[in-house]
Amino acid sequence: MNTSTVWIMIAVVAAVLIIAAVIVAVSRATRRRRTRQAEEIRERAKLETAKVDRRQALADETAAKARAAQAEAEAKAAEANRLQERAAAHHSEAATSREQLQDEWKRADKIDPATQAPETPDRDQHAGDEAWSAESPVRQDDVPTDDFRDAGHSGPRRGNV
Repeated sequence: MNTSTVWIMIAVVAAVLIIAAVIVAVSRATRRRRTRQAEEIRERAKLETAKVDRRQALADETAAKARAAQAEAEAKAAEANRLQERAAAHHSEAATSREQLQDEWKRADKIDPATQAPETPDRDQHAGDEAWSAESPVRQDDVPTDDFRDAGHSGPRRGNV
């Protein structure tokens, strides 16, 4: 072999080694760049995870408040239903009592038609009514009255009693 062929072979081997070194250097640089990029992505993901955790905590707290409000609303609805039923019962009892009272007035008028006093169904309508006294803020004995029949009088009051 001649010297020029040897030199060409050495040059080719050197060129291959230089190209291989460049490829290795570029590969390492690319790998480092990707590693840095992955670290940046992980750091941003860590920050976003904290934000998401805070949002989740807020969502959980809001859901708990909503459940509490729902329970309170259901309790209020139950109380309203109970009061409506109670009012209906009072209305029914009042109607029954009013009918019985009318029967008593008729019976009294039938027994003694000469002492018929003008009928005043509204007067003292709540006197002696246990349901009214349980509901009313005014005590039963604080209600003014001028119906003397309750006191055993059949006519207007005369003199000091």
